[in-house]
Amino acid sequence: MQLVNPSPSLHNEDLAPATERKWGAFSIFNVWTSDVHSLWGYYLAASLFLLCGSFLNFVIAIGIGSLVIFVLMTLVGNAGVRTGVPFPVLARASFGTFGANAPALIRAVVACFWYGAQTAAAAGALVALLVRSPALLEFHQTSTFLGHSSLTFICFLVVWGAQLMIIQNGMETVRRFQDWAGPAVWIVMLVLAVYLVVKSGTFSFGSEIPQDVLVAATAGAGVTAAPGSFAALAAVAATWITYFAALYLNFCDFSRYATDEKALMKGNLWGLPVNLLAFCLVAGVTTTAAYSVYGEVLIHPEQISAKFDSLFLAILAALTFAVATLGINVVANFVSAAFDFSNVFPSKISFKGGGYIAAIISLILFPWSPWETGAANFVNFIGSTMGPIFGIMMVDYYLIRKAQLNVPDLYQENGEFRFQNGWHLKAFIALGIGIVFSSLLPTFTTILPAWWGTYGWFFGVAIGGAVYYALRMGQAKV
Repeated sequence: MQLVNPSPSLHNEDLAPATERKWGAFSIFNVWTSDVHSLWGYYLAASLFLLCGSFLNFVIAIGIGSLVIFVLMTLVGNAGVRTGVPFPVLARASFGTFGANAPALIRAVVACFWYGAQTAAAAGALVALLVRSPALLEFHQTSTFLGHSSLTFICFLVVWGAQLMIIQNGMETVRRFQDWAGPAVWIVMLVLAVYLVVKSGTFSFGSEIPQDVLVAATAGAGVTAAPGSFAALAAVAATWITYFAALYLNFCDFSRYATDEKALMKGNLWGLPVNLLAFCLVAGVTTTAAYSVYGEVLIHPEQISAKFDSLFLAILAALTFAVATLGINVVANFVSAAFDFSNVFPSKISFKGGGYIAAIISLILFPWSPWETGAANFVNFIGSTMGPIFGIMMVDYYLIRKAQLNVPDLYQENGEFRFQNGWHLKAFIALGIGIVFSSLLPTFTTILPAWWGTYGWFFGVAIGGAVYYALRMGQAKV
């Protein structure tokens, strides 16, 4: 798409509509393998699998959740294919040319936090491998730097630097990395699963794990109902859907490079409901087999690999999950933050420059490791605002504009999306009301029932989108 005299304050080469579209179904599929197959993703998948209580319950809860994810990602993905623009530019249509910086920076804050958390998780997998050496174990226990083990800091730097190398040549390098890493991680995960199942002599779905032990091990997943109950299954599906809240916003950062909507649909179909069900099944069966072998519920995969007698398998597992975690960091955190920061000052910050800003922030945060403290609650609180943002953007694109968008005006200061000096007041009113019900009331008050927080993102989407639609339609009737 040819832009005529775009405003320098709204445009640079990286934010412009995509012209080279080389991402076929296989590359889109690997966006999802890279996003899901991480240490955090494995932990959540294994926890939710075990909380289902049976294979049938697993298929119902995770299956329904995965289908909802597929539908939502296809909605935002199609917007990316049709317009060719990244998330912060698409947000200009509903929030205004400059108002879009608000949702973009919200997404960037969450991305920077989790960028550091995922880097630390990958570093931890390497540390778990290296301390098998008595000399490195002693070094790990006796040498400290910036309040952390020196070995942990060194591994953090190694992983941190590796991620920067991946994005040196922009999104095309990201695609090539994913196309290699996604299948490789799947192969190794299957090898580890088969190894543990054979060693345990059983293929089961967690029924032999005492319920009190199971509940204690999976407490971090946020599902408080009894495993296998209807309330638990509903919470499992909701938690699984909400896990992807950030990528619902910025999946168009990737889909804009898809060859067409057919390739997007095929990649999403294999990468979401099919891949998600398979990944949860492998994670759950592996964790159950590990319980039979080691007598512990080892939800975190690096805990399992640390117990392997085989050094080769330990190395294979540690490197696999380190690579997998690099993948999710690039997909869910690096790319989003890169475009979001670039959107604030397009004439001064490129895609690569925005990515460097996110990487530097994560490095600065490392000495304090806020992802290991109560700060995670703060970031989750900020992240819950992504529900209303998503609802507003999808209502604007599909219900208000009927999927017809004046793309050139997204890059014009005085075009269709100027609204009130570049800010769309109605969108921010809807956002504020949505945040009240998705974040403020469930977090800081007891006005709403205890279960509300589990579904806060859904209420944010529905309320934010409904209020925005009412305000826009009311305006149209005046």
